[in-house]
Amino acid sequence: MDEDTKTVRRSRDEHGTLDTTDRKLLGLLAQNAELSYAELGERIHLSPPAVHERVKRLKRAGVIKATVALLDGPKIGKRLLAFVHLETSNWQTTRRVLDMSAFPEIEEIHTVAGDTAMILKVRTGGPVELEDLLGKLHRLEGFKGVKTFVALGTYLERGPSPA
Repeated sequence: MDEDTKTVRRSRDEHGTLDTTDRKLLGLLAQNAELSYAELGERIHLSPPAVHERVKRLKRAGVIKATVALLDGPKIGKRLLAFVHLETSNWQTTRRVLDMSAFPEIEEIHTVAGDTAMILKVRTGGPVELEDLLGKLHRLEGFKGVKTFVALGTYLERGPSPA
């Protein structure tokens, strides 16, 4: 009986693929991160301690990046949502924009392929604040162009689906 049985039960790789239970758990948390471990366990048929361990593992692996409150922009005085497309002439300019992540108006920064180099998702109190932010961007050296798209309405906002 010197047979190696370590491969019978696969050890979990924290950076490996997600199983069906992980995906169900992530789906529930994405909908409502306030659910208790007991409530989550009932829905995915696990004990609360088992759910807790899975959540800890998913956090360690970086699958769950943070637990945050999703705020309603207009209700907190940030009525204007816009997407700013930046065309830069070099990587140094792109890096300067990345440094602007400290500006509270900028919610997301994406480098992209296509007609533009970067897309910023920004939310301000109104057109004056948006104009001020755009002025700061225009003062950066290395810009070839900027296009701003103001959102008239938002019908869906969510993170990625674990499914």
